Amino acid sequence: MKNLFKTWNKISLVKQIIIGLLIGIILALTVPEQVSGITILGDLFVGALKAVAPILVFFLVMSAISGHKSGQKTNMKSIIILYLVGTFAAGCVAVIASFIFKINLTLVESASDITPPSGITEVLKTLIFNVVANPVDALLNANYIGILTWALLLGVALRFASDSTKSMLSDVAEAVSQVVRWVIKFAPLGVMGLVFNAIATNGIETLFSYGKLIFLLVGAMFFDALVVNPIIVYIKTRQNPYPLVFKCLKDSGITAFFTRSSAANIPVNMKLCEELKLDKDTYSISIPLGATINMGGASITIAILTLAATHTLGQTVDFGTAVILCVLAAVSACGASGVAGGSLLLIPLACSLFGIPNDIAMQVVGVGFIVGVIQDSCETALNSSTDVLFTAAADIANKKKLAKQ
Repeated sequence: MKNLFKTWNKISLVKQIIIGLLIGIILALTVPEQVSGITILGDLFVGALKAVAPILVFFLVMSAISGHKSGQKTNMKSIIILYLVGTFAAGCVAVIASFIFKINLTLVESASDITPPSGITEVLKTLIFNVVANPVDALLNANYIGILTWALLLGVALRFASDSTKSMLSDVAEAVSQVVRWVIKFAPLGVMGLVFNAIATNGIETLFSYGKLIFLLVGAMFFDALVVNPIIVYIKTRQNPYPLVFKCLKDSGITAFFTRSSAANIPVNMKLCEELKLDKDTYSISIPLGATINMGGASITIAILTLAATHTLGQTVDFGTAVILCVLAAVSACGASGVAGGSLLLIPLACSLFGIPNDIAMQVVGVGFIVGVIQDSCETALNSSTDVLFTAAADIANKKKLAKQ
């Protein structure tokens, strides 16, 4: 048994996850009822990541800011610009793809138990109120905007604290990071439980009737991940972007695909940034911020499902309105994390741009929940892996600039 554990530990985490994935698929297709209890492994893994992520972000950001030396520069401005450009570009990809491949939906019963935001003002209002949330409440509810705000304020205030206090904060941040590393070691078991639950509950055949829509959503996300984002990274770094792109997709995207939560994937992204030897003062802030505003995948989902609704109703969309939709999808996507239900709940907001009644829009949301097994997984993988990609791109560009100087 000891030799078995030694052999297992020698295998890379990605290979371990793939093994867990394959076992989960085989069990779901062969003996779903007999081993239904393994779904708890997935719930425990995601629950543990979600539990530790807010504490990790709070102490890492506070420690990084309090220990920040005067005159020491970070790349946050460049990273935020990359986040916003990437989210807008993803919306453009979705609009163009929807014009080329027009999809008609088979509308289903509306998701009557949820309430979408009434307008973009409500989305922005939610984000603003998240900023001034009670710090304890922000930690309990994983409100990362509130967590970031309080961590930044306390970090700035603690810059004038004694060295022993700063050292204590650094030690606590490192201790929480170690807990995260222990949790991540259980990723293969967690992925096995998650993929088993997804297939056993929904069935592969359920998705076939929505094959065209899934193909368009996933295709647009792949195009964004493998063409658009590499172009953005190349413009920023002036070097071959694909080694970095594939590294981020492999080490961050795969885990995010199964956890289906950008927040749960924050510890994974932190670990990847550490492996890439990025500036800790920067990534300790940019990664949790990216989980909130870097939402290229959400922008694609909102735009494609909205235009699918217009095609289904026989509406013609002109170029000017399509451009407005790109902007609206990008802004809405940035606010997706501040609204319960994520990107799907913001579809009625985008549909209102075309005068689509709310009851029809909510039926489109219902379709979104059906394809969500695939759509949400791919969306999260794109969003989360891009957080590291753009953080790394800004770091590489900054190092090149300093080398020239």
